[in-house]
Amino acid sequence: MSETPDEYEIIERTTPFQGYFRIDKFKLRHRCFDGGWTEPFWREVFERGHAAAVLPYDPVLDAVILQEQFRIGAIKAPGGPWMLEIVAGIIGPGEEIEDVVRREALEEAGLVLEELHHVQDYLASPGGTTESVSLFVGRADSSTAGGVFGLAEEAEDIRVRVLPFGEAMAEMQGRAMNVASLVIAMQWLALNRDMLRRRWSGRETAI
Repeated sequence: MSETPDEYEIIERTTPFQGYFRIDKFKLRHRCFDGGWTEPFWREVFERGHAAAVLPYDPVLDAVILQEQFRIGAIKAPGGPWMLEIVAGIIGPGEEIEDVVRREALEEAGLVLEELHHVQDYLASPGGTTESVSLFVGRADSSTAGGVFGLAEEAEDIRVRVLPFGEAMAEMQGRAMNVASLVIAMQWLALNRDMLRRRWSGRETAI
């Protein structure tokens, strides 16, 4: 099989692994900045699917709702495999992105999200995976939030934590927080929190 767009050529593609996720192997070449072509080379790509993630935020109590759970990929990471994260899930075929974050917020944290604000879409790690993440901040009521959630059939054991915004920012600076969606969402909220609180309190007309 050969595909030849103007700037790259896929010479061969195989799928050496197909399970819950998939790994594709490509033989390819692409144009160089000087106008020539690279020599053909091999790359493996992790096909994980695309995800949606949301940081639940309570504008009344100025608090965020985070969660902790075990992650196999972080066994050797600083701080260990229990990661502080935001709500996230894989987008299924035909699913609307906002429906995904609302469903996952209910399953993983027992939260009903009242409003959603889209932050940005980003590529998780384009050197090795096709995964993209659609990131939101969602309006939530933190007054009754907390507890342990997750689906037993997926071996989920998720502890929900409510943190005042200032405390969450201080905790980010004091421990190894290395989950990209959490870092990006918290930094965005730090820059846009006043705007979001005005908008969600009805004192500003949404654009």
